[in-house]
Amino acid sequence: MNIKTIVIEGVEQDVTIRRTERGAEVTIEQHTRRAGRQDICIAHIARDDDRDARYAKAAEVAKVVYGTDRRGRAAATIDLCNVKGVRPSLPIHGA
Repeated sequence: MNIKTIVIEGVEQDVTIRRTERGAEVTIEQHTRRAGRQDICIAHIARDDDRDARYAKAAEVAKVVYGTDRRGRAAATIDLCNVKGVRPSLPIHGA
C-alpha cells in the first residue's frame, strides 16, 4: 500500500502532503475573491535533501500544523513524536 496524499488539520488551516516523483510537496489551501481557491506550496521536500534540510523544512511545516510558541518555534514537543519508546531521528526543538 502506498500513501499518496495526507491531509492534516492545522491550527488555522489544513495542510496537505502529497507524494511526488522527487519526494513530497506540502501545501495549504487559500481562498481569495480574485483568484478563488488556490493551493499554496509551503515546502518541497526532496528525497535527496540532506538531513538538516529535511529537518528545517519539517520544522516550518510543524509551525503551520501546531502553531507557534512565544519564541516562534513550533508548539510541538518531542513527546508528540514518541511512540512506544521509538525516538525520531531529529527532535522538533533541537533538544
